Amino acid sequence: MSEENKNVRLPLFGIPKILPYVKKYRVRIAMMIAMGITASLIDSIFPLFTRYAIDHFIGEQTMDTALIFALLFMGVLLFQVAINYISMYFAGMTEMDVDRDLRDASFNHLQTLSFAYFNQNNVGYIHARVMSDTGKIGELVAWRMMDIVWNGSYLIFILINMVLINAKLAVYILLLVPAAALLITFFQSRLVTLNRKIREINSKITGNFNEGITGVRSIKTLVIEDVIGSDFRKDTSEMRRTSVRATRYSASFSAVMTMLGSVALALVLAKGGVLTREGVMLIGTLSVFMTYAMNMMEPIQFIIETIAALIAIQVNIERFTKLMDTESDVADSKEVIAKYGDTFEPKKENWEKLEGDVEFRDVSFMYPDGNEMVLENFNLKIPAGTNVAIVGETGAGKSTLVNLVCRFFEPTKGQVLIDGRDARERSQLWLHSNIGYVLQTPHLFSGTVRDNLRYGKPDASDEEIMNALKLVSAEGVLEKMDKGLDSEVGEGGDLLSTGEKQLLCFARAILADPRILVLDEATASIDTLTEKAIQDAIDTVIKGRTSFVIAHRLSTVVDADIILVVEDGKIIERGRHADLMRKKGAYYQLYTRQYEEMIVNQYGMA
Repeated sequence: MSEENKNVRLPLFGIPKILPYVKKYRVRIAMMIAMGITASLIDSIFPLFTRYAIDHFIGEQTMDTALIFALLFMGVLLFQVAINYISMYFAGMTEMDVDRDLRDASFNHLQTLSFAYFNQNNVGYIHARVMSDTGKIGELVAWRMMDIVWNGSYLIFILINMVLINAKLAVYILLLVPAAALLITFFQSRLVTLNRKIREINSKITGNFNEGITGVRSIKTLVIEDVIGSDFRKDTSEMRRTSVRATRYSASFSAVMTMLGSVALALVLAKGGVLTREGVMLIGTLSVFMTYAMNMMEPIQFIIETIAALIAIQVNIERFTKLMDTESDVADSKEVIAKYGDTFEPKKENWEKLEGDVEFRDVSFMYPDGNEMVLENFNLKIPAGTNVAIVGETGAGKSTLVNLVCRFFEPTKGQVLIDGRDARERSQLWLHSNIGYVLQTPHLFSGTVRDNLRYGKPDASDEEIMNALKLVSAEGVLEKMDKGLDSEVGEGGDLLSTGEKQLLCFARAILADPRILVLDEATASIDTLTEKAIQDAIDTVIKGRTSFVIAHRLSTVVDADIILVVEDGKIIERGRHADLMRKKGAYYQLYTRQYEEMIVNQYGMA
């Protein structure tokens, strides 16, 4: 059973779970409740004005209190308008504030989680937690609560009024309440089920539509337009069938509610008419009962609908709290946070300078979602300024060591030492602030070139930015753009080619002046000519820095101080280029095969 379909039963519709996030608005919420009760009280007494007008002005045929009546009526009406405005304003503000606080809290919490969480949960799932679930909770705190308060108090007030006016006639009307509640519950349960199914189908349609757009090249090259179109039509047809059923139930529901209102009105007319004819009840009083009888069905309907919605929202609360209760498997200890601060409140005055010495001491490691060790009792000392190359076939697990150095994952056993101290003795932010990382798949943020490069150094001057661009031979990227550093790069850098994005990412990393530099196949997306320029820049940039170069092209790492050869996630060889070539092992095989492929590609020689 999926998490979304679990029939969660939290106490009080899960409200205790979210109290920590809404308690600072308790005064405003109390005022909303008070305003809602006041508004429903006013709504319940309006028919009494009609009663007085009919019995006094029409029945007694006098206008002696008309002015006072009109002023009082207008005063109550204006008071009702003011109450409604204030309560709706408070409800809207509360919804927006709670939405903001929940989204801020969930987004900030996500920033503290390790890579393992994002490996195990897809983007759509996480996005729903941050946006959809928090929105539903905000709606619960504001509008759903107001619905319960107003409709519940309004129903109580009109029932009290009916009993006070004529208890005998009120009993006849009250007999309809259980029948109305049962019928509403019957229809509501089926409508909830159908609407849930409609949402599920709609999510499927949205996903298929997205795949149809983003995968258009694959669809056309595979010539599967008819298959994709057929699958899409099946989903839309199912959506139509389910929506028609929901519409049919909704129409039947409306008809039944109208019928119940008519039955209540008929009872009032039948019994009240007799009482009026006998002089026991005045016509104005009868009109009050008619109004109450017609209006009492609507709050019952709203209360049952709101309770059903609250039950459904429990799932949203459960998913949100599950996210917030998720603990990162890479976390700073309380002692470290007390000294060095955390991600959002760093104590930089206590940060030591990072030199760049790295040591793996008896390190064993298994990925959180794996079932076998990829490192076992691994030892390696890397003095500051050492250039480490990590090579191997695609998918061999070359990023494991880097992930441990960057503390994206914790070792299962053993220690990773930075400058002679266990990395866990200092904050993650301190370490990450001293690491420059260039990914194989480059990513830029929406905004200008300047904005993106300043993520590496927020206070960087334009001169520093240009120097970084020149260092990695990226100034040519700006020459193609109309506004230079003020040019927009598009969402994810979509306005640039992959190679151009990579160059800007490289410049961004260099601008931060990191003590440890990680290049994760950073030249893989760049043409051979640009790669030569980048390689020259790398040779300059890595001097004096500890660097880890994950490389597929072995020609780029022949000068590395140490080369680690990875196969099936394990390090099978280590040494300098010349030493590994003399061994004629795995590295030798990789290098000679790539050399032969290069000769064939260049000269067409088999």
